[in-house]
Amino acid sequence: MTQLNTNVDVKALGKVAVLMGGSSAEREVSLMSGTGVLQALRSRGVDAHAFDPSETDLSELKRGGYARCFIALHGRHGEDGTVQGALELLGIPYTGPGVMASSIAIDKIMTKRIWRFEGLSTPDWRLVSSAAETEQALQALGAPMIVKPSREGSTIGLTKVISAEQCAKAYALASQYDPEVLCEQFIEGDETTCPVLGEGAAAHALPVIRIVAPEGNYDYQNKYFTDTTQYHCPSGLPVHEEVAIQRLVEKAFRALGCRGWARADIMIRASDRQPFLLEINTSPGMTGHSLVPMSARAAGLSYEDLCVGILATASLDSAAGHEGAAQP
Repeated sequence: MTQLNTNVDVKALGKVAVLMGGSSAEREVSLMSGTGVLQALRSRGVDAHAFDPSETDLSELKRGGYARCFIALHGRHGEDGTVQGALELLGIPYTGPGVMASSIAIDKIMTKRIWRFEGLSTPDWRLVSSAAETEQALQALGAPMIVKPSREGSTIGLTKVISAEQCAKAYALASQYDPEVLCEQFIEGDETTCPVLGEGAAAHALPVIRIVAPEGNYDYQNKYFTDTTQYHCPSGLPVHEEVAIQRLVEKAFRALGCRGWARADIMIRASDRQPFLLEINTSPGMTGHSLVPMSARAAGLSYEDLCVGILATASLDSAAGHEGAAQP
């Protein structure tokens, strides 16, 4: 069972802004996530209001008397440390990891460097800045190879490359979203994801979800807008594999200094069943197709309790902010 506190005095939470929308490539998904969170919080009596930073300046949060924020923004200017830094300056506690953890986690290359340093398994990679370097990466990493922007989510700008002829087009697509392009060794096997709730030693992984996408293509369309992707939770994996993934994800969460909640994506290599960390999302989706609510349900936690419990963990990087988060 999750250790998330669901016995919360909602009146003590004060006036709440659900930050949604924003200006990233994931705006559409963020609006869906935020709408779901907003409805869930209101259903539990929270004084919650929608707030789109791309339409209203964040300084209005202070003028509006907001006591805390639930960050339902995805991608750039939402989970990259920038909004978190602004809220630190405003002194308004927020959900999810702080400034440093958020800014590192959005950058897949920096994340992988830290995980590799900490001895956590992640696929081999190359940072490239041209189509020619992408071809060189394919020679080094082998085919298939994943080419994607370093600082985007939801598989936006991603290509699975199997031949040198595809490299130029794959690089061109990824570089539309980010000048830093990541070429990553493809791990053949089971695709899984696992959320984590909490902070520090108390960080606790939820049940693992095993994902089976049409033709193995878990892209933006299959993530959010189709019902053909299969999600298995319970995962159906052997117990020792599920536990190994949970422990790996908890270590990955702590290594980046995350707090509150996040969700890590893991591939299990078919040849030897070794799990590999791909990335970690510090503001995971909360839509009808989203995976954190699905995993929480398997742990006996409703969508509404999940939202209220996460909101109650809202804090600041400062010691005063952490003390304030424990009050509700």
